[in-house]
Amino acid sequence: MITPNVKIAAKNLSVGYGDYVLLKNADFEVNQGDIFFIMGSSGCGKSSLLRVLTGLLPPKEGQVLIGGEDFAAATPENKQHIMRHCGILYQSGALFSSMTLGENVALPLQQYSDYTPAEINELVELKLSYVGLGGFKDFYPSEISGGMKKRAGLARAMALDPDILYFDEPSAGLDPISSKHLDDLIRQINHSLGTTIVIVSHELDSIYSIGTNSIFLDSASKSIIARGNPNELVKNPPNETVYNFLTRGGEKHGK
Repeated sequence: MITPNVKIAAKNLSVGYGDYVLLKNADFEVNQGDIFFIMGSSGCGKSSLLRVLTGLLPPKEGQVLIGGEDFAAATPENKQHIMRHCGILYQSGALFSSMTLGENVALPLQQYSDYTPAEINELVELKLSYVGLGGFKDFYPSEISGGMKKRAGLARAMALDPDILYFDEPSAGLDPISSKHLDDLIRQINHSLGTTIVIVSHELDSIYSIGTNSIFLDSASKSIIARGNPNELVKNPPNETVYNFLTRGGEKHGK
């Protein structure tokens, strides 16, 4: 039984490629309004789990329930309906280099909405302004910085007003100030729009600053070995592996 405030639920979930298993028999829930971090060391399956949650990789076993519906077992039509309410920011931003920022943001609106060209243009300007890129609609990705590319990618991910936003290492390649600005923007989206956020990351500053819930994947046991608010986990780590990750070997972190 899924409680009403649960947005995403994994049940007996196994993730891997071919005969190789990265994660097995995993159970976790993402609540409505969470900023939920998927943590763990390199090679533990964080990005692969995100691919399963977003439908890019089928689970080896188990279920992913989004809004109570089995996403992996859904018909193509139902899958598209579910993903219509989700947005994804890839690690690189994944903008189309031959298109302006405005054209990039407009693309999902043109494909999946009935808005008129004038309405789409207005929405594009609104989304770009929301992420701090007002006035950059006619710029190409090659003409802006890495942090601006991430924000433009976020504007595109938000184009259809999704209930859930997925992020794959959003701070990768960013300087500390740009990374903090992106964290602030993610928190603003979460607070003002009520969007549920799922983030794959190993950046402790981001994890402690904005995370409200999390799971920790362990490559040795291929399982989830910790879950909960990251700031609580660092105060009461369940094991040495989690402690070492959350303290970087003893440095003080958290709130």
